[in-house]
Amino acid sequence: MKLIRNVIFFVFVLSSHNAFSAQIAIIIDDVGYQQSDRKVLSLPSQITLSILPFTPLANELADAAHQKGHEIMLHFPMQSLNGKRLGLGGIDSSMNKQQINKTIEQAILSIPQAKGLNNHMGSLLTQLELPMSWVMETLNRHKLYFIDSSTTRYTRARIVADRFDVPNLKREIFLDNDLSQQGLEKQFKLLFTSAKNKQKVVVIAHPHKQTINFLNANLHRLTQEGIKIVPASTLFEPQLLTKNTE
Repeated sequence: MKLIRNVIFFVFVLSSHNAFSAQIAIIIDDVGYQQSDRKVLSLPSQITLSILPFTPLANELADAAHQKGHEIMLHFPMQSLNGKRLGLGGIDSSMNKQQINKTIEQAILSIPQAKGLNNHMGSLLTQLELPMSWVMETLNRHKLYFIDSSTTRYTRARIVADRFDVPNLKREIFLDNDLSQQGLEKQFKLLFTSAKNKQKVVVIAHPHKQTINFLNANLHRLTQEGIKIVPASTLFEPQLLTKNTE
């Protein structure tokens, strides 16, 4: 009888240890412009929200989401190859160190709940090591992590982040480039493969109605497959993250 109890206990411990074999961070970015962005608050609190600074709903949604338990990031506009307008609070290659640092500082002050930053656009700027070094210097000073949205295959952002000891990861999957049910399902299935191969995966999606409805209806499938949804900061080693989590 004692042997049976020991075996049962061993199986329980083993199964508990393996209950979540992979971790995935789902980041909803582009948040702050549209009234419909409020729907992101219907998502589970494990979902990370990346908010565009200085947008009409930025502070309202940052406050509400933080109170609900969501981790908050800055979705920071950076210069793209196609010359798309940056909007208020963006940075480009014409700016000097002082201008870039001041712009980032203002964004951080505007959303004090932010624990990290990912680039909005940035297919040009993330290729340039000098301006990215000024970005990372500021992130290091504020103990923020960096997620490279990987809007170009030629990005140098993570290389520069390493030089400045900024915890960093890159986006593996865009969930909703195709908003059809079939498109969302196709990308969602990639999460399973990627999570099981890499153990830690960053996914980026956007506050579209279709995306939010799809996630609310399907996130349980990840848990059933032993994939844990976590805030983005959880993917980093704890000692790398010293920012106050209050």
